[in-house]
Amino acid sequence: MKPGTGYDPEQFLTRLRRLVEIESPTGHAPGLEAIHDLITEWSEGLLGAAHREVRGGVPHLYREERTPSAVKPVLILGHADTVWPLGTLAGRPFSVDGAHVTGPGAFDMKAGLVLALDALRLIGDSGHVRLLVTGDEEQGSATSRALIEEVARECAAVLVLEPSLDGALKTARKGGAMFEVTVQGRAAHAGLEPERGANALVELSHQVLAIDGLGDPDRGTTVSPTVSRAGSTRNTIPESARVEIDVRAWHRDELLRVEKDLQALRGRTEGVTLELTGGVNRFPLEHHMSAGLLAMAQEVARTEGLAPVTEAKVGGASDGNFTAGLGIPTLDGLGPAGGGAHARAEWVDASSVGDRTALVAGLLRSLGSGADQALPALPTRTTAG
Repeated sequence: MKPGTGYDPEQFLTRLRRLVEIESPTGHAPGLEAIHDLITEWSEGLLGAAHREVRGGVPHLYREERTPSAVKPVLILGHADTVWPLGTLAGRPFSVDGAHVTGPGAFDMKAGLVLALDALRLIGDSGHVRLLVTGDEEQGSATSRALIEEVARECAAVLVLEPSLDGALKTARKGGAMFEVTVQGRAAHAGLEPERGANALVELSHQVLAIDGLGDPDRGTTVSPTVSRAGSTRNTIPESARVEIDVRAWHRDELLRVEKDLQALRGRTEGVTLELTGGVNRFPLEHHMSAGLLAMAQEVARTEGLAPVTEAKVGGASDGNFTAGLGIPTLDGLGPAGGGAHARAEWVDASSVGDRTALVAGLLRSLGSGADQALPALPTRTTAG
């Protein structure tokens, strides 16, 4: 990072330690609220009014832009929850070994939250920035999705400070859908009169083979039957059976195509009925939704003397999928480098934080100067699915 920017590495580590040492598994209100207290304190004077939102029992923190103006606001999006249950910290405390920083949730994504506040402090004029920190991203954002969409709809762009593997920005993420097919048959004694039954398991077997063939490897679409259940006792023709289906795709139209194909499934066994439930959870963050912001980030890196910005496509989803699904330019993976997300070896590369802070600050400055007008026009959607 260029000298003289004001980034304080010791403060970064001190703040990260404080966040990591507050355990905050998804939906754990005491931990999440304690983190929100710190973020509210650290962002005082940098952002506008703070709002605590509790939805479905899960607390979320939203701070408005400080000086509404003709410039559309920019949303910094992150989450305070982790995948780690209470008690994890006792066996894996926060630790710093040179540039190698470990601790539950340090990489995904408490370091990104600290970095966001450092970037806000560096830019000086942060009046156009909103901040949203949710509390259930790791389990699908069931209570925060509507809030994310409400806050993002008026924004010019969304910057997601999820962590970065090897420093690459995440410019495309697969979308996902979750379905369940239930087969209703008719029970009968398997030894005395099996012919009086309608075997739901046999029918499910046909359906699983059909479902497994709905993917499209050439487009990166996967359709995976995963969990199944059938029958009650060994000597009873199964009356019901069901299978859960995981769908992932790089393209919005592929998720809709798979949903339509699943709706078209028909039974092959006399006397059975099929029911399909579920739907699209998150549409993809498609590359064109990030392209303009990526170019802006590359220009910031060039002018600030930072390492060239690289990009990556990843299969996992984030809350950035929701904002991209609304037609809002979205750039993800702006957090520090490191690795081991959701693994016990999770770590943050502290040596990456200074440059990443400068990059985020540069993006915020550019967007605050009206550079969002140079972003390509994108289709506005009323819902993310």
